[in-house]
Amino acid sequence: MLERGRSFLVEAGVTVDQIVRLDVPGRGGGEEGDGPLRTDLEPLIPMLQSGSLFGDKQGVMLVEAQNLNAAETELLSQLLAGADDDSVAVSVVAFGSLAASLAKLIKATGEVVTVRKMWERQAGDWLGNEVRHRDLVLEGDASEALLQRFGTDTAALGQALDQLQEHRGKITRAMVLDRFRSRPDDPLVHYTDAISAGNVGEALRRLSDFMTHGHPLVLLATLEGDLRRRAVASASEDEASFRSAIGARSDDRRAARLWRDRGRVNDSSLGKALAALVRADRVMKTQPEEVHRVTLERLTVALCRWYGTRRRA
Repeated sequence: MLERGRSFLVEAGVTVDQIVRLDVPGRGGGEEGDGPLRTDLEPLIPMLQSGSLFGDKQGVMLVEAQNLNAAETELLSQLLAGADDDSVAVSVVAFGSLAASLAKLIKATGEVVTVRKMWERQAGDWLGNEVRHRDLVLEGDASEALLQRFGTDTAALGQALDQLQEHRGKITRAMVLDRFRSRPDDPLVHYTDAISAGNVGEALRRLSDFMTHGHPLVLLATLEGDLRRRAVASASEDEASFRSAIGARSDDRRAARLWRDRGRVNDSSLGKALAALVRADRVMKTQPEEVHRVTLERLTVALCRWYGTRRRA
């Protein structure tokens, strides 16, 4: 299903490097944003309103769309109705029923495709073909380990293989399980965790993983959301007020970590982080793409220094 969603965007004239995947959190999950969208989905607004930063056609793949709440569904419908078909294409992937209003809009203005579930054996055949095509050497049950981690999600499997191509030599089961403790299409949580720990080497590795298929807009939106929550923590009188202000549940461990960090990350560091994010955003929008990665790497190192509990490369 994910492959079909990605294929639709390519057929619509979007290059692979301009496809951004956004996953809708489960019902009741995710952190509340400043508006109707949860923070995971906030990049939708600039993407659907302005398209690509670089002048090319932008592709957005919205996954698990059956989890959209009522307010998100209403805003997405408005954004889709006003989107410029020449600058942006959208693929909405759902593993269940969409809200009636959104389903009606998509049926009227787009194309609806029903995809049958891929079974594990079919995914294994697909993986074998991709491994041979990429000239990778998987030792023993490394293929089984990949299927164990990613199941029938061929988009995630493809991203994993992209990363494994960097390794020269045989790829073992242990290597797969160690490298992909999490899905390669969901690295931003681990990226921000590494920054909070001041672990420069891990943060840069997570940045590299994300930039394989990710988009700078998504990364900057994540960092801006993290900074906003840190600023709220710094200004809150107690943890309960902080959680209420950002819409975090009582069992949200990320909110607990940010609250613990508030005494260690001072206002001066938050001010420096804000200025650095503004500069990075300006570079993404005005400078050639060749300088984007080095800008994000420098930003990552600086944030590790300002936020981190330890400092090591």
